[in-house]
Amino acid sequence: MSGDTERIEQEIAQAREDLAKTLDTLAERTSPQRLAADAKGKAVATLSKPAVKYALAGVGAVVVALVVRKVLQ
Repeated sequence: MSGDTERIEQEIAQAREDLAKTLDTLAERTSPQRLAADAKGKAVATLSKPAVKYALAGVGAVVVALVVRKVLQ
């Protein structure tokens, strides 16, 4: 009988330890600093692609042309 109690206590202790590790992992994954760093990294990677660079340059040129045209009229 005491063997069963000790086994159950060990299982509970192991479950607590596993839960604590899981909570630590979740806290690390959802930290605002990490989420911001991940978002920044993805944005920089996307903006570094040549197709995106050229598209943004084209849009910028059109906007500048429209503003100049509006000012000169």
